[in-house]
Amino acid sequence: MNVTEPIVHIVDDDAPFLAATSRLLRASGFTVRTFGSASDFLTARAEDAPGCVLADVRMPGMNGLELQSAIAQSANPLPILFLTGHGDIPSSVRAMREGAEDFLEKRATKAHLLEAVQRALARDAREREARNRQRELRARFETLTAREFEVLGHVVRGNSTSRSPATSASTSGP
Repeated sequence: MNVTEPIVHIVDDDAPFLAATSRLLRASGFTVRTFGSASDFLTARAEDAPGCVLADVRMPGMNGLELQSAIAQSANPLPILFLTGHGDIPSSVRAMREGAEDFLEKRATKAHLLEAVQRALARDAREREARNRQRELRARFETLTAREFEVLGHVVRGNSTSRSPATSASTSGP
């Protein structure tokens, strides 16, 4: 996998807010890409790039919660946090239940926003590492021969030898 700088993807149909938020994050040292719609983001997204998504809830076309569902179904889902001017309890509960890193109002302080972005990027790094370990283990598992697979089954069951219990009983002496 190509190791790259994590990207904060901002998805919001409010152009002035999009510009202001991207300036703030860039000034704070983050690499940022902006998108005016969820579909623009999904079309342009590099599936294996690290990062997080900062999205509005209400947008024309695909809304933020639908975007969250689409991201969750990808091979390398990015953590999402919501920054919205139209937050309500049902939306925030749904977002959090479906794994959102945070749900902030657009008037959140700079410190709260930066902390949420840092948490989302740290979460992405942890989850990405776990997925990579899982892929490595799966690849190793797939290289086992039939006999190695059989022996592994015995080891997992706690048997110290690869002989079946029936074979062991018939070969033991009086």
